Amino acid sequence: MEINEEAMAAHKRAFLDFLDQDVGKGFYMKSLRDMIQNKRHRLIIGIDDLRNYSLDLARRLIRNPAEYMQPISDALTEVTRNLDPKYLKEGERVLVGFSGPFGFHKVTPRDLMSSFIGSMVCVEGIVTKCSLVRPKVVKSVHYCPTTEQFTSREYRDITSLVGLPTGSVYPTRDDNGNLLVTEYGLCKYKDHQTLSMQEVPENSLPGQLPRTVDVIIEDDLVDSCKPGDRLSIVGIYKAFPGKTKGSVNGVFRTVLIANNVSLLNKEANAPIYSLEDLKRMKEIAKRNDTFDLLGNSLAPSIYGQLWIKKAVILLMLGGVEKNLKNGTHLRGDINMMMVGDPSVAKSQLLRAVMNIAPLAISTTGRGSSGVGLTAAVTSDQETGERRLEAGAMVLADRGVVCIDEFDKMNDLDRVAIHEVMEQQTVTIAKAGIHASLNARCSVIAAANPIYGTYDRSLTPTKNIGLPDSLLSRFDLLFIVLDQMDPEIDRQISEHVSRMHRYCADDRGIGSLDKTSRYTEEDDGDANAPIFVKYDRVLHGQKRKRGKKDKHEMLTIKFLKKYIHYAKNRIQPKLTDEASDHIATSYAELRDAGATARSGGGTLPITARTLETIIRLSTAHAKMKLRNEVLMTDVEAALQVLNFAIYHKELTEMEEREQRELELKQKADHDAHESGGNAGGSAGGDPMEVDVDHVSDHEDLSAERIETFESILGQHVLANHLDQISISEIEQLVNREAAAPYTRRQVQSILERMQDSNRIMIRDGIVRII
Repeated sequence: MEINEEAMAAHKRAFLDFLDQDVGKGFYMKSLRDMIQNKRHRLIIGIDDLRNYSLDLARRLIRNPAEYMQPISDALTEVTRNLDPKYLKEGERVLVGFSGPFGFHKVTPRDLMSSFIGSMVCVEGIVTKCSLVRPKVVKSVHYCPTTEQFTSREYRDITSLVGLPTGSVYPTRDDNGNLLVTEYGLCKYKDHQTLSMQEVPENSLPGQLPRTVDVIIEDDLVDSCKPGDRLSIVGIYKAFPGKTKGSVNGVFRTVLIANNVSLLNKEANAPIYSLEDLKRMKEIAKRNDTFDLLGNSLAPSIYGQLWIKKAVILLMLGGVEKNLKNGTHLRGDINMMMVGDPSVAKSQLLRAVMNIAPLAISTTGRGSSGVGLTAAVTSDQETGERRLEAGAMVLADRGVVCIDEFDKMNDLDRVAIHEVMEQQTVTIAKAGIHASLNARCSVIAAANPIYGTYDRSLTPTKNIGLPDSLLSRFDLLFIVLDQMDPEIDRQISEHVSRMHRYCADDRGIGSLDKTSRYTEEDDGDANAPIFVKYDRVLHGQKRKRGKKDKHEMLTIKFLKKYIHYAKNRIQPKLTDEASDHIATSYAELRDAGATARSGGGTLPITARTLETIIRLSTAHAKMKLRNEVLMTDVEAALQVLNFAIYHKELTEMEEREQRELELKQKADHDAHESGGNAGGSAGGDPMEVDVDHVSDHEDLSAERIETFESILGQHVLANHLDQISISEIEQLVNREAAAPYTRRQVQSILERMQDSNRIMIRDGIVRII
């Protein structure tokens, strides 16, 4: 429909009035001067300012923008020429873009229905495809050698907002039939690019195909985004006929013609914290059992697996990434893998992460290829040109990628994620496209062992069946076994049957048995809303008052807020004592790693393990809402890491140390008693110890020293030992010698041997030289 001249002039006058009214504030006049200074050709106008000037004008602009875009552009061009007559060349115009609240016209690609065609909308989504920037002809110039005349012709397609569309055929002859030659140097072009925008993964409905919308961006808006970016695009929603003249079935292709592109902050869907929330978070962080509480609150429907749940909490919090001045990028994201028997709730744990993490994308090993995870170069169906398409890991930038059935992936596809897991970029060099996309995401993978079930007679490395180059990129690797223990099986079956009995009715009362519902007085407790209410059917036995609550769990809503706050607002720094402790612990792990690889360690201990300890410690400090990483954080991180490497808790090591300490104390006590009997003096003599000491030395004949050394030497040679504890030496010689040696006598002989450079004693350990 041709817009008549009168209407266009009226629209232009209305907009000039709007700019005149701005003289007092001078905002748009200043914007125009800035635009001239920065050599740009587009002015962004706030819809709210238009509404304040005239509500009717703003409404008509949103409902029928095609009528207004050219008059507004004419008005801006006129004002710009008045400000600076030399700025705009002949034929150049000032373009217009809009921003601000659009009300019902702010939509996602899924909401774009036929009712929006022809109106202005603000669409939010994520860019999945980007075409290359191509020139589009605006005006062609032709020369006729016969008449020596120049003719020009303008071209407008259906995307043009100024005037009616023209034909796209180049003229080859003039009206008299003379031949025309195109002068390409005098023709005018504009930049043209197409995008594909998809609804954001965290808001798309599960089980439904995510919707996309094609976007056309031109002139100065091109190259303002790349695949994986979250955008808010304001534009006119238009229907296009197909390439064939007159579509047979009446189905038209729709596109969005953009006039303003703005990058969205990733925190657009961030939860809102109240002061009460912050107060409660600090209370939770001060508790001694914060780590256990958060671990228990994650996926309470899964029985046990507390260490793995704790690791998942640390993974969702993440460390602090570092970008050094020399260009080095140290990742802060934690990667984790679970390998184990079928039916140990690995996939259910991944589903729990999907529910709680602010941004999580789920894939499976068989259902995704290597390029589907990273990025692909595809051909455009219409133009045939190459375009870049972002994969799952690029879309999950700053989020979590859950990969189930990791062992079912092809080796070639698995190699594609090596770069993402350490460098956190996806580099593409295919078909003439060289690009590097950000993919700063954590990876949680779940896999079955190489034989389907875990073979306990083989080492973990042989069971997992993945190369060391991939395993070392995982910070934590858990082996989850199906324990055939009648007691554990009974507890699991009780837990599962309780979950099946649980039934929440419409009023949110959490039990079939309404009478035995939560009876404790929680109304006065300020923290009540953030904890899950106790339920007899769901949580088992009744909790006792005055005792620590075993079933205390945070609600999903509060847990989301807590993790989001701790992850994004807290940036802890390493203290000196924590750094020293990390260095010492890494050296010990590395020392033990040589023997552990043959004896059952799951992960290769490499320099990446050192960074793992730092990341886990930082994540624990974030969880405690601290700005410094302390020794306690390192200890907690080492417990998780130790469980992941040896699939045993640190308590077993502590028990072994405790047993050694008890043996040592017992030996000391026995030595003290035998020394007292040898001395035979009254118990109250203050010189008793010295007398014992003298008697010990007098009792050590050359024959007894020789006997001691021969027993120790034979034992060391027979067992190929390079070190042995003093407690073991004492037990050994007293078992084989005719007369027993006291602890002081043993130490005295060992000190003589050290003086003659045959052994070295350190921290109760004798090292053979």
